[in-house]
Amino acid sequence: MSVHGLPTEKMSPVEEVMLIFLYSYLPSPPVSTSPSLCCAAAAADKADRVSRLPDNLLRRVVSLLTAKDGARTTVLSSRWRGIWRSSPTVLVDTHLLPSGDGERRPARAGDASRSVTDAVSAVLESHPGPFPFVSLTCSFMMDGAHSDLLERWFQLLATKGVDELVFVNHSWPPSRGLPLPSSLFSCASLCRLFIGAWVFPDTAALPRGAAFPNLRHLVLACVAIKDNDLEFVLAASPVLEILTVTGSLTPLRARLTSHSLRCSSACPPSRRTTVKIGHAPKLRVLGYLEPGVHVLQISNTIIEAGTKASMHTTVPSVQMLAVQLQFAFCSEVEMLPSFLRCFPSVETLVVESRAHRETLINLNFKIWQQASPIECVQSHLKTLAFHELQGKHNEFAFLKFIAENARRLERMFILIKNELSYTERQVVAAGVGSLYCANWASRDCNVQYKISSLPVGCSTWSLPRGSDLFLDDPFEAFREE
Repeated sequence: MSVHGLPTEKMSPVEEVMLIFLYSYLPSPPVSTSPSLCCAAAAADKADRVSRLPDNLLRRVVSLLTAKDGARTTVLSSRWRGIWRSSPTVLVDTHLLPSGDGERRPARAGDASRSVTDAVSAVLESHPGPFPFVSLTCSFMMDGAHSDLLERWFQLLATKGVDELVFVNHSWPPSRGLPLPSSLFSCASLCRLFIGAWVFPDTAALPRGAAFPNLRHLVLACVAIKDNDLEFVLAASPVLEILTVTGSLTPLRARLTSHSLRCSSACPPSRRTTVKIGHAPKLRVLGYLEPGVHVLQISNTIIEAGTKASMHTTVPSVQMLAVQLQFAFCSEVEMLPSFLRCFPSVETLVVESRAHRETLINLNFKIWQQASPIECVQSHLKTLAFHELQGKHNEFAFLKFIAENARRLERMFILIKNELSYTERQVVAAGVGSLYCANWASRDCNVQYKISSLPVGCSTWSLPRGSDLFLDDPFEAFREE
């Protein structure tokens, strides 16, 4: 078995899931290898009408071709060579494979991967730029022998201009002896950056003034990065709006402090992680938080069960929050009220009930009866989406708490897990009945029930959707409607 060419025999199950996640959500390039560059002229008309077009229109046409097809136009005439050199070029290394198929990346370092690496170097050296989109995911960078090559690539990209960069090391696990070069920070034109399977450079050694002045979207997937380096990136990215960290290879306790950050997501966590939120006045969307995995810290306060809300423990800018937890574990359920108190302005809450194997008997049905008032529930919550309802009593205790305290609630959307035992179905039926009999705080709330189509063990989280600020439903809370 392989994951995008990489053999999985020596991988742990966690590593395999992380890599599947990484390669499944690589940004799609704006050009495709599907259309053919060749077109047959009509037998009765062999006139070259394309060459009659003005240069600016031809440059637009060439910019929509792959780097390989764009380079092929240079054999037509000296005019076409000038057109290619003056056209923005999209560089995607999977387009340089013999098959042109990203699903068939080389399985190991060898002639195939070296030929792609050489082709990338040739394009970067020969074309004057700019490069609106560059995706490099086929090269095996395993030791210091590649350090000069990496340095040269980033120097060329910085000089010629790159707007969006996807850079994944196809070698697994990432080499601790070959971090990303510090010249990455010289790419001042970057607007979107996706880094996968790399060790992040030591920012302490960077020259004064190193920054990403135009970076708006950053994805760190399967990256080994230290807390101080992530905090440096946030401080050096004054217009950063979206931060996604998935499958971090090192425990993170970095503080999310940013005047521009609007959306932060982390999934799937591979180990216990501290989520620190400092001054983030534009942070509107946050998720998924997991009480069983994440330690939440607001300013200098670590949030614990029973933590009271104060100006030092709240993030009032967040309006959409997503959480995942196992309702069978009281330790996780007891943290949920405290998490909710930290975000007093939440209007949309997405809760995903995670599956569990153990049968527990230490359930506490009075957690929500004893919970003190929660501002977001009482004063702001308009929409609740509850995913993968499994028929646990703690689930219905939470839903009843929302029903009886959310005065502005307009909609409750519940997805029921599609593979339930007979006993679980009975519990769900009884719970639904008790929920209808609750003393609802909002008389105008619309309640919907659907059977989930999500395969068992899967999550609703999607990196592209979770990172799209233009979507009203980035967590696919209402995907089953």
